[in-house]
This record gives sequence, C-alpha cells and structure tokens, in this order.
Amino acid sequence: MSDPVPGTPSLLRAINDRAALRVLLERGPLTRPQIGTLTGLSKPTASQLLSRLQQAGLVVLDGIREGLPGRTAEVYRINPAAAYVGALDVTPHRIEARVADITGTIVGEHTLPTPRRPHGELAERLNAALLGARPPDKLRRVVIGVQAAIDPSTGRLGYAAAKDVPGWHIPDLVPALSAALGVPVAVENNVNLVAVAEQAHGAARGHRDFVLLWADAGIGSAIVLGGRVHRGATGGAGEVGYMPAPGAPTARESGRYADHGYQALTGGQAVLKLLRSYGVRGTDFRHAVAAAVRAAAGTGQKAEDARAGLRDVAARLAVGLAAITAVVDPELIVLTGGAVLPGGETLRELVEHELHALTIPRPPVRLSTVEGNPVLAGALDLALATARDEVFGSTVPS
Repeated sequence: MSDPVPGTPSLLRAINDRAALRVLLERGPLTRPQIGTLTGLSKPTASQLLSRLQQAGLVVLDGIREGLPGRTAEVYRINPAAAYVGALDVTPHRIEARVADITGTIVGEHTLPTPRRPHGELAERLNAALLGARPPDKLRRVVIGVQAAIDPSTGRLGYAAAKDVPGWHIPDLVPALSAALGVPVAVENNVNLVAVAEQAHGAARGHRDFVLLWADAGIGSAIVLGGRVHRGATGGAGEVGYMPAPGAPTARESGRYADHGYQALTGGQAVLKLLRSYGVRGTDFRHAVAAAVRAAAGTGQKAEDARAGLRDVAARLAVGLAAITAVVDPELIVLTGGAVLPGGETLRELVEHELHALTIPRPPVRLSTVEGNPVLAGALDLALATARDEVFGSTVPS
C-alpha cells in the first residue's frame, strides 16, 4: 500500500478515518451525528466515512438508538474482529500469554512452565502458550517481555546469562522468533513494559519524563523521556542492577552477570537478609517487608527494630535512585515490585525522605497503581498500538 500524497483527497480521507476510529475506540459505540460532532465532520462526510470503514471491516453496526419521537439513529462500534494481538511474559519459571482484540478486550489467557532447553523447543513453547490462550483468529502482532534486553546493534539478547534465559542467545532473535511463530514479533525488556503500562494506566499517567524502579528478586529500572522509553545504544538503559553501589561487590570481583552492585545491595535476597538482621521474619522478602511494616506500626523494641530495618532498606534504595536522579532529573519516580509494594505508603515515604536527603532535585516518589501483571499489560499496549497503526490505515487506497 502506497502512502497518501500530502494535500490529496486520499490523505484527507486517511486523516478522517483515523480520527473517527480513534473516537470510536475511546468513546464508542456512537451514532453518525455523534461521530460527526466529535470529529468536526459534516453529515455527508461522516456517512461516506462510515460506509468506507464498514466495507473495510473496521466498523460494524451496534443496533439502533431511539431518539425523539419518530427518530432513530444507527449506532456504530469498532469491529473487535478487525485484528487480534498477543502478549507474552517470559520468566525463569513460566510463560504467561494474553490475547486481545483490536479494542483491547482480553479474549484469552494461558500459562505454561518456562522451557529449559534450546531455541527449537523455546519457540514451540511460546507458540503453545499463545495457542493455549485460544486466539479467535490469526494474530497481527505479538510482544514478548523478557528479563533481558535486545541489543539493536547486534540483534542478540543481552544483559542476561544464558543459564537464565536458555535458548534466547541466538543471532537475529526477533526475525527468528517471528518466522517460528508465523507473526511479527517484538521482544522487549520486561521493566520497560511495566513503564509502558504505568504511563498508560497507572501512577505515571500524564507524565512524559519519569523513572520506574522495579525492586523484586532482581533490580531494574525504566527511563521514559519525552513520553518514550529510552533504551540506550545497546538496549541496556535502566539495567541498574549492574550499577556499582557503595558497600557492594563490583563486577570485577563477582563476575559480569553475578550478584553485585545495586542488585547485591537491594535485590530481594539482600532485603530479606537485611530485615532478618533486625529481627523481622518472613518466608521470603515480600513477606518480610510486609511483616516489617506491621511490626513498625506497634510499640516497643520490636517495633523500633522493624522501623530501623525499613529505614535501612529505604536508604539502600535511595542510593541508587539518587544516582539515577542526578543523571536523568525525572519529574516522577514510580516504585514497583515485590520488595517495595508490600511496604505500602510506609516504605514509600521512607524512600522519598531518604532520596530527598541525597539529591538537589526532589522528584515525588509514587507507588505503582497498575493491577494484575504489569508486564503483560505493557506488552499488550505495545502490540495494540502497532496493530492499530497498521489496521487503521488500511482504508487508504493504494
């Protein structure tokens, strides 16, 4: 399909079509007069537009709306079957799949164990996870979230050891997976996807410059500048787990992908060990953080120890955030992950206090408000954005 020539009727039709589709997506179902009012189009133009979109299979009738006596109006909506997209969240333990129609409505979900073998079986399991979600039709786009990052200069996966993501370290990873799955694929860092979801649905909504810190078993961050995720020259922007930190071993002593730097200081196991040193118990770091907050709300020595432990955790987190703030100067910092969310407002306030004691800029610190799996939510957002750009341009004549 050729692009419409600027200033021609085909360009104007393309602009009008996209405007109407966006309005239907955000505000629909709508009548023809409503579409005309919201897009600024005349009645004849709106009628021609809707006829064109119906013929393209992008819009369908959604019944009749009664108006004044003797008057009815046909109601239109986006055809949900115009396209389907898939999202995958791949971790060392499982592959979680989600499928949605072009409107963003989730139509299927499925979870499988993560394979521990070479590429051939990896592709099969990825495909099995997608098929398990039972897509109603062929997928238009699939976005895969992984605990690593694609190096755009080589096409290979980086920032993860082969043992952690077996089968992924192959040349031209994205084309290989696209061919194996039979659908255009994008592979994205999982924390970057969380930031995409946070900007669309969560605490960062309305912010074009922010930093998201994922504090869980692993540590990572995402940097959003001018409304776009900043990935860096090798795809590693935000891989702060490898960032040197005071009191923690460096890559020189521990090895390139070993537990060192900010990860060794604030990763889940480090947080669990730290809180246990203050007498806080928990089966894992998530439970320990929650237990520390509960204990800190009480009185006596146990409460004082718990508060001291939380301050220590917050101080460690703030050291890394201060370094990021000094370089990026974000308007907002969003905290998420199992090492911070169980701490709620108590831990958030401590982190903000410790950070502002270290930096000249004082960006507000907020907790994530995205519910469910934020990696899948962000992957689905990216897949939908790409599919809509393609599908919503399909009415332009070639």
